[in-house]
Amino acid sequence: MESILIIEDEEKIARFTQLELEYEGYHVEKALNGRDGLEMVKQNAYDLILLDVMLPGLNGIEVLRRIRQFSDIPVILLTARDTVIDKVTGLDSGADDYITKPFAIEELLARIRATMRKKHTVSVPVAPQVLRVGPLHLDPIRREARINQQLIDLTKREFDLLQYLLENKNIVLQREILLEKIWGYDFAGGSNAVDVYIRYLRAKIEDPFNLKLIQTVRGVGYVIRDE
Repeated sequence: MESILIIEDEEKIARFTQLELEYEGYHVEKALNGRDGLEMVKQNAYDLILLDVMLPGLNGIEVLRRIRQFSDIPVILLTARDTVIDKVTGLDSGADDYITKPFAIEELLARIRATMRKKHTVSVPVAPQVLRVGPLHLDPIRREARINQQLIDLTKREFDLLQYLLENKNIVLQREILLEKIWGYDFAGGSNAVDVYIRYLRAKIEDPFNLKLIQTVRGVGYVIRDE
């Protein structure tokens, strides 16, 4: 039986969600604040966490960041805030998905199933080679990006996006494709999340070095070309 932890300070919402998930066959535990939830994650094995963002004391984003220091357990954020920057912040902090309140329980169940499928997908790993274009070298194994041997500090999402662009050099990638590959097909944040992260990348790998590596194809998406 798959186990889910709900970290939610609104007790009625936590209890309702718990009952619905238990009806679907999940083992469910709940915590009503971030600190208790974090301790439960440290002491128990769960298959997934439903994490409210607006928690008293230790908010959900901080709880998520601390969880990511020791665990890659799937996390779905629950919140009433649905702006792009809020979604980007949550996903960049290590969330696997994001759903806004009020939500239909059917949608939540579908997102849980989708996240569980991703977790259980098994593939044969292939050792990736260092990816290069101009002075940019990206090492997928070490998770390092360098320009002229200078190490560039990238977040996980920025690194994954840059890696996918480099793996598909000379191919124009639509925003929707990038959104599906990097954020997941069920991400509800909209394709402008891609534009936001392209700006982040350009600020780190282009502007300081006077480079033009990522090209915009108007109305379509982005591409990195050999030249």
